[in-house]
Amino acid sequence: MELLCSPHQDFRSVWPQTKRLAAIAATFAIAAIPASAAPSKHYEEVLQKRLNEVNAVIARGPYQANWNSLERWRTPEWFRNAKFGIFIHWGVYSVPAFQNEWYSRNMYIRGSLAYKHQIATYGPESKFGYKNFIPMFTGSHFDAEGWMKLFREAGARYVVPVAEHCDGFAMYNSDLTRWDAYHMGPKRDVIGEEAKAARQEGLHFGASSHRAEHWWWYDGGMKFDSDVRNPKYAGLYGPAEPMNLPGEQSVKEPDPNHLERWLPPNRAFMEDWLGRTTEIIDKYHPQVLYLDWWAGQPAFRPYLKKLAAYYYDRAAQWGTGVVLTYKDQDFPPGAALLDIERGKMNGIRLRPWQTDTSVSIHSWGYVKNDQYRTAKSLIDELVDVVSKNGNLLLNVGPKADGTIPEQARKVLLAMGAWLKVNGQAIYGTRPWYVYGEGPTISDNSRKLGSDVIHYTPQDVRFTRKGDTLYAIELGWPTDGELTLHTLFRGTPYLRSPITGISLLGSNAHLRWSQTPDGLVIHLPAVKPNDIAYVYRITMATP
Repeated sequence: MELLCSPHQDFRSVWPQTKRLAAIAATFAIAAIPASAAPSKHYEEVLQKRLNEVNAVIARGPYQANWNSLERWRTPEWFRNAKFGIFIHWGVYSVPAFQNEWYSRNMYIRGSLAYKHQIATYGPESKFGYKNFIPMFTGSHFDAEGWMKLFREAGARYVVPVAEHCDGFAMYNSDLTRWDAYHMGPKRDVIGEEAKAARQEGLHFGASSHRAEHWWWYDGGMKFDSDVRNPKYAGLYGPAEPMNLPGEQSVKEPDPNHLERWLPPNRAFMEDWLGRTTEIIDKYHPQVLYLDWWAGQPAFRPYLKKLAAYYYDRAAQWGTGVVLTYKDQDFPPGAALLDIERGKMNGIRLRPWQTDTSVSIHSWGYVKNDQYRTAKSLIDELVDVVSKNGNLLLNVGPKADGTIPEQARKVLLAMGAWLKVNGQAIYGTRPWYVYGEGPTISDNSRKLGSDVIHYTPQDVRFTRKGDTLYAIELGWPTDGELTLHTLFRGTPYLRSPITGISLLGSNAHLRWSQTPDGLVIHLPAVKPNDIAYVYRITMATP
């Protein structure tokens, strides 16, 4: 049997075709799954053609598949100037909308909350599996143009939707699988529509792939009577390989420092991964390509080099600057852009970097009764990140019907309103000699909620643009004065005297003086807003 999405010889060992399994398969609720889910006779031919093209493009260069060559890449100026982007997690997991976007995996982990919820709400996984949510994922109110207008209004300069999450359901029109949003569910090329709408709004377009984790994503469903074990659905669920060697405890939480504990994927899976990821590159020309954390598994290393070389070579053909992100130690520092998930730097990083977090607290994808960040906490985070030479990629999880949750919409619009007044201190800026001052230190861990930091009026962050210095105060003092201790009289950080200070969003005339203790600014009686306060400090031309 030849199965769409990976060579058939590997799946035969994963899904034993027994009489008992056939009897179970006959009971599955599959009427809603279209015939296009059937195995493709052209998969190997299409994949091989793509892999041949990858090799041919790399051979022509200018980048080659080795670290020395890849370290010639440089972060494009458009990305360094953009500072703020939107991440989008939208997929079939928004239908059950329970707990988090890992529902597709957790519903097959016996004893988990998702497993119990699945049985209580929809019935056993042998009768109603993850595949059965696909026909319910209609996206009836999906409006790519409306989304992009909102994100532009929020002040974002680039957008990165998830092209394929770990669940194996592609959100674009793929030549390598029919388990995608073009052939099932919405029956629309979601990524294609988003790309067109983003560019119409002047946003740089990117895409992310989380397929690396798919190797073991559905392994729980192989351990009991579930539809994961049916070869008919291997194109969605396969390969469902074990995470660990027999007898070892299953890994429940990502541990990037010990990826060697995980069973490595085989060549067939890696070639499929490379084929799918380069397909996204060629079909949608993303200027940002985001890779999830398990791509750091040692087996990926030669394929990561090929992917990066291919992406950079294609970008050279397009004549545009692109960004490939990585987590942890997956790439040498100069070969791509470091992304820190739900975490930040404690100081200035000389190389540009990015953090990604979500406006929703408990899940990246939409779930019912989630909690949401405030606009203030996210503006504070954006300011802190930018002061340290980073960008903020903020995630939004739309509902299954394609609508943006109202809580998220309000936060985005509030951020946009702040940026309209204060954006000059963010967009196009560069770090100053020091990132800031104050008692609050960023936590660079990846734990849920670790990026939610409560700053004080003494916490100030600096950015610069030309001869202008911006001091961004993350709270309003109660005594009517702000003292910037870094800017004391005679400070070595200023090359020329201060000539003027203004508060963005306010017409008030500010009184100020430099003392041995710092630059003292007397604040106006009325605050310009209730979030962060930007002081524009101009200096004499050296």
